[in-house]
Amino acid sequence: MRLNLKASNVSTTPSAIKELPKRFEPALFILPHLIIFSVFFIFPFFYGLVISLYDWHHFFPEQRTFIGLANYRRILFETDHIYYEYFWRGLRNTLTFVALSVPLLVAFPLFIASLINTEPRGYKLFRAIFYLPSLFSIATLVLIWRWVLNTNLGVLNLTLAHLGVGTNIAWLSSQPFAWISLVMMTVWWTIGGNMIIFTAALKDVPDMLYESADIDGANLFQKFFRITLPSIRNQLVYIFIMTTLASFNVFGQPQLATGGGPQQTTTVLMMYIRNIAFGGGRPRPGIATAMAVCMGIIMIIISIAQTRIIKRMGD
Repeated sequence: MRLNLKASNVSTTPSAIKELPKRFEPALFILPHLIIFSVFFIFPFFYGLVISLYDWHHFFPEQRTFIGLANYRRILFETDHIYYEYFWRGLRNTLTFVALSVPLLVAFPLFIASLINTEPRGYKLFRAIFYLPSLFSIATLVLIWRWVLNTNLGVLNLTLAHLGVGTNIAWLSSQPFAWISLVMMTVWWTIGGNMIIFTAALKDVPDMLYESADIDGANLFQKFFRITLPSIRNQLVYIFIMTTLASFNVFGQPQLATGGGPQQTTTVLMMYIRNIAFGGGRPRPGIATAMAVCMGIIMIIISIAQTRIIKRMGD
């Protein structure tokens, strides 16, 4: 009996050893991504929280002073403080851009995807044309649109003058044209990515649903709101959240196109954060990081609200 037990142990141990590496194969696939995620997200996140609690100096660690929540108090409650004005003005400008751009960045791609989904003649070419601008860098984007929107020699003003609509509109240096310009270039630049996601989502909607709706006499709008939108609800939630987060982080367009003008009306919060953390004079990384943390909290709250609202609309 003892011999049989020993023999069985000897026979099963090598197989268990051979199977052991297989158990860790999933971890090996996840490990590189986990390391990158930890280095570039988790560590900076918690390190940023630490910085926001200090009067931080970049190059003089001995001068770093722990001040607790004083940075948050300055930007949120001390109305006579300059950083209070910077934070709330930047947040207001950022919310303005989000409110103007996000609905268009969702509605236009969905409309184009709906047209392309019927696969008309040349639809692949149109899909490529709409997606092409998303391959441009932010510098290329702004250079193109600064040429289009030039006050005196811009293509848009020359076209409007030819049509007799208006002349010499200062698109980038007067309001509300500065906001219109920033939204136009952003929609033109990023419409392609959302369009591709919507196109793939619409392909998964069963044709039998539309056929049943046709038999019941449903019109185009009824099919869109009763079949299409509920069927792509998950993709719609994803696009709404990701587009909102991207719009909150807008920086390049106002920085390069308007410089935050006119009169700081397009200076978004990310521009203030960058200038306070790395600008001239005495940088204040603690204040800038506190602003970034507050903006992150606002983004999380808005994303959760969007998710719940869209899901309730589909129920």
